[in-house]
Formats: sequence, structure tokens, C-alpha cells
Amino acid sequence: MAAIAAALVYQSQNASSSSDALPPSSAPSLSSLAAPPLDAPRREPRGALGEANGAVPDGVTVFNDAIPAVANLDLDLLKALRKAATDAADDGVKFYVNSGWRSPEYQNQLLREAVSRYGSEEEAARWVATADTSPHVSGDAVDIGRSDATAWLSEHGAGHGLCQIYRNEPWHYELRPDAVDRGCPPMYADPTHDPRMQQ
Repeated sequence: MAAIAAALVYQSQNASSSSDALPPSSAPSLSSLAAPPLDAPRREPRGALGEANGAVPDGVTVFNDAIPAVANLDLDLLKALRKAATDAADDGVKFYVNSGWRSPEYQNQLLREAVSRYGSEEEAARWVATADTSPHVSGDAVDIGRSDATAWLSEHGAGHGLCQIYRNEPWHYELRPDAVDRGCPPMYADPTHDPRMQQ
């Protein structure tokens, strides 16, 4: 019984690997491209490229300066995130970072994995940008974990200049300072509709 239980735990841990802006949960099959629940366990692939290249260990918050994925974010974005996280904490909500800054090498690895997972470059582009176009590589994007945090940001993020950019990625936020006064701009359906991704 112990061996069977250990095998099941091992399988469930390995089945929960994910990548890039892919839904933070276990990988969907190629025939099912709908995003899984946001509260599912999130694990980025560690592979040959680890934390120094942007992989994020479990439990990282926007206050973890020792983690390059957080420390290498744009300073204005990080400041806005930390202010929002402090305000959210008053409501009992904690911001976990599923992904932040990434090296170009790590972004390329995530893109290769997405092509393998989704079966084509076209479908992978709905979830993962190239290293040349990804706002994660420039430190201008963060993926926030847990549905209570994304729900909080959906309601209060604009007041901090933090906006959800893609309708299919409720965890992906970028800094839009004008949102404080004007509200967030309309979302793109997915990254393939974002002119920045067309370079």
C-alpha cells in the first residue's frame, strides 16, 4: 500500500508541471485547450534552467527579493505590486508569484514546451510569447497565483496601475500607470491579438 501511495503522489506531482503563461495547473491534453482551474498546484519546469533564469519555486511572493523572477521585475511594476499586495493583505489576500522576469533562454524553453503541449506554434502562441516579444523577458509582466489574488486584482488592480492584459490569462498583469485615472484598457483575447507580439 505504501508503494502504491508513493507512486500516486509522485505521479500527481509530476503531472502538475506547467510553463510560461500557460494555465497554472496540470497540462491539458491536446484535445482540451480550455484553461484549468486557477487554484490547481503551480509548478514551472525546472529542467536545465532554474531560478537564476526565472523559474519560480512554490510559495514566492512579490516581496521575495532573493528570487530573480521577482528581483529583476521593472522597479515601477514591483513597487505597484507591493503596494497592491499590502492593500490586499488587509483583505486577507496574499499575492503569490507564479512567474515574473525570465531570461531569453528560459522563455525559449517555455515556448518549445508549449509547442509540444499544444501541438503547433500557432496554438502555443495563444499562451507563450517568443523571447523577443515576451514582456516577461523585459521584466514588464508578472503572473499572480491563486484565484483570490487575481479576483482582488480584477477589482482593485486599476487603482494601482495593474491591469490584466489578456482575457485568457487572468493571472497575467502588467503596469499601466494611466489606469489609476482612466481604468484599464480593453483586454486582448489572447497574446496573438496583441500588436506587441507581431514583431
